[in-house]
Amino acid sequence: MARPYEGYPSWNSWNVSLWINNEYNLYKTAYDLVQREGMRRAVEILTNWWGDKRTPDGARFNKRSIALALEGMDE
Repeated sequence: MARPYEGYPSWNSWNVSLWINNEYNLYKTAYDLVQREGMRRAVEILTNWWGDKRTPDGARFNKRSIALALEGMDE
């Protein structure tokens, strides 16, 4: 079981959120998709696009970590 890290459920979730929310191209892609498609669909699309990728630090882009990173983008 993953241990909480910096307010996130795991280091992986924290690291993915860090990259999505601080790397302009990732953020812009995610934000625009949420605005256009809605949160649920955006998470599905991004999981399909990025699901086999990792951050430069080695964290895996997965559905849960992407969904946590996108929290608040639909407001």
